[in-house]
Amino acid sequence: MSKFWTKAVREANPYIPGEQINQPNLLKLNTNENPYPPSPKTIEAIKEATGEKLRLYPSPTMDSLRDAIGDNFNLKRENVFVGNGSDEVLAFSFMAFFERGSTIKYPSITYSFYPVYANIFEVLVDEVPLENDFSINPENFFDAPGGVIFPNPNAPTSLYLELEAIELILKNNPDNIVIVDEAYVDFAKSSAASLIDQYDNLLIIQTLSKSRALAGLRVGFALGQADLIEALIRMKDSFNSYPVDRLALAGAEAAIRDVSYFKEVTEKIINTREWTVKEMTKLGFDVLPTQANFIFTKHAKYNGEKLYEQLKKANILVRHFKTKPIDEYLRITIGTDDEMKRFIDYLKEIN
Repeated sequence: MSKFWTKAVREANPYIPGEQINQPNLLKLNTNENPYPPSPKTIEAIKEATGEKLRLYPSPTMDSLRDAIGDNFNLKRENVFVGNGSDEVLAFSFMAFFERGSTIKYPSITYSFYPVYANIFEVLVDEVPLENDFSINPENFFDAPGGVIFPNPNAPTSLYLELEAIELILKNNPDNIVIVDEAYVDFAKSSAASLIDQYDNLLIIQTLSKSRALAGLRVGFALGQADLIEALIRMKDSFNSYPVDRLALAGAEAAIRDVSYFKEVTEKIINTREWTVKEMTKLGFDVLPTQANFIFTKHAKYNGEKLYEQLKKANILVRHFKTKPIDEYLRITIGTDDEMKRFIDYLKEIN
């Protein structure tokens, strides 16, 4: 600890990402990355953007990409904000909509960046307990003094909250923002983006990292009514007017516009997910109902941490959380058919 550190640095409790191990023959099922490559049109667009124009700043307004995202959701450019990954968009959202010293609500088991941001931006938190089956009871999120944020599907539990339940939360927080973090929604039933025209307190945040296989490009976006988007733009322009580079803008737009490839890849992952759930259930695993590109599971026969370590020794990397009451569970990303067959075959060997 340096004497030059500020109080904010000393008190920071940084987010810990999944392990990134570079070794041959590693089956990497721990960071919810897409097992398939990005759209070929994305690769081509990035190549075309690699030229002498890199000496110029990218567009600060990112209008072309915002138009593409808007078209995808039947929204206007004014309803779209773009940032350097959804985590940055989340950070801007905390700054723009959660007052310092106010109390917000989020689930007690949820994306672990939320408490990090709450700490940094000095926002108080009412962590709402989940039900015994890890589902969200919408009534517990009513009348939040400073606002609400939750992922849908939730992470790491993989459970999806129906749009009717989200509407109940919105209706019972008319004077506060409700942020729905939809990082995995493309593998689920439907997005809450369809509700934006009806609710001025709804902000949707999505990413291109999962369903569009662009985790390495770092592009995320928010959807909401125009005044919410304006607030995010004001925060962005107070920090960095050019957060998304030329290559990322070109690749992201191509990915958004290549709808057929997007549908093909997500359908593959969903089909593999359903097969994996059936196979794990046959082996005695308790698998939570999932609408994400991962599963959350435990087995009465195995200690969660020991199974994680055993898999790691076999060059199979999954995610384990030591926090109770989920310390017996593993989060397993869905890979290709061949990758998941390798995973299931190993489980059969040790079962």
